[in-house]
Amino acid sequence: MRGSAYVSGNSKSTEAARRPSSALRAPSPRERGEGLDIAIIGGGIIGICAAASLAEAGRRITVFDRTGICEETSSGNAAAFAFSDVLPLAHKGMIRQLPKWLADPLGPLSIPPAYLPKLLPWLIRFWRAGAPGKYEASLAAQAGMMKLAEAEWMGLLDRSGTRSMLREDGSLELYESKDEFQAGLPGWAARERFGIGFRHVEGEELAALQPGLSPRFIKGTFVPGWKTVADPKLLGKAVWAYAQSKGARFEMARIGQVAADQDGATLTLADGTTRQARHLVVAAGAWSHLLAKQLGDRIPLETERGYNTTLPTSAFDVKRMLIFSGHGFVVTPLATGLRVGGAVELGGIERRPNYARSKALLQKAQKFLPGLDPSGGREWMGFRPSLPDSVPVIGGAPAKRSVVYAFGHGHLGLTQAAATGRLIRDLVLGQTPPIELAPFSPQRF
Repeated sequence: MRGSAYVSGNSKSTEAARRPSSALRAPSPRERGEGLDIAIIGGGIIGICAAASLAEAGRRITVFDRTGICEETSSGNAAAFAFSDVLPLAHKGMIRQLPKWLADPLGPLSIPPAYLPKLLPWLIRFWRAGAPGKYEASLAAQAGMMKLAEAEWMGLLDRSGTRSMLREDGSLELYESKDEFQAGLPGWAARERFGIGFRHVEGEELAALQPGLSPRFIKGTFVPGWKTVADPKLLGKAVWAYAQSKGARFEMARIGQVAADQDGATLTLADGTTRQARHLVVAAGAWSHLLAKQLGDRIPLETERGYNTTLPTSAFDVKRMLIFSGHGFVVTPLATGLRVGGAVELGGIERRPNYARSKALLQKAQKFLPGLDPSGGREWMGFRPSLPDSVPVIGGAPAKRSVVYAFGHGHLGLTQAAATGRLIRDLVLGQTPPIELAPFSPQRF
């Protein structure tokens, strides 16, 4: 959800929205009456980075969110700067695995039967996105986006004084059989075309990269350029503090309705009051398509519900992010704990969490890392806003010059946030972006 400000029925979030926050100052009545320059709906990592980039350019920014800065999905992700993760989800390997995964209700991919009719149009688009021509287009778009993302993040980390939160230990993807390893080779060949470095490992080298690993894993692929952060929530709040130092403001509020024309946008809050803004950026994660629909745009966004458990740091000595691709989850060592999570539940934004999924991931982690202490964990569920071709929407609303969309990053919100912030700044300021934005157009659907 990347910090949605949209009205929903989440009771936990409702309680959070009612609590005053001493760390976040709402604008004064006088400030509210003056009208806003740029309003950003969504206080997750995408909205935060857009705010920082625009504030650096001297624009007056107000971010709206129902719960706070980096309090929802952006707080609980896997903490990866996955700049090498350029493969669209609808690639051939995943399509082949879908039947097997769907047969296991607690497996890497689950679809509640009652939700399937609503999901079917999205699934058809997802299947079509795996066609060779569309796949190659999405791959090229993601590769260009990732190159920009790495450069923009390194710059933003330096400017915001958060470089110390970066970890450059690489990642280790693991395989249980030669067949599983062979099935992954086309994907690695695709990455190699775009200059992504990696090496396949086994035996002593594999054991050295992660001591204590179960012997069931016979091969691995080490990606030295893979990066993680000490804690995604702490990073998001630190980048927001930097944006605040440049003049960005926050207002805790639920957005009930949005409207716009060529000259500006009107936000109607849940309490009935309104805010006027010259420009509106919609970065509300899994709720964004509902706001876009109010503005006349139908964008096929679906919600991947991801689960994790964060254990104490003492649970196991994990050296770097471990990727269990055949099982759809990762283990990430954070400064604040050991995060075991992933998997996908395509179930929308209204269903209650099914924490049996996080428990199943933890049980697998115990098998894969003998000696892992599963006690003392915190379970969590968040919403990943996903589009069928795995490429986010970044661009102006077709009929509303005052509105820019920035959502649908799926698993890659943290990774692509700084690049998205840069692109949003260029769009709002009327500057030429550093990459071609046609693949990210809201009109491509």
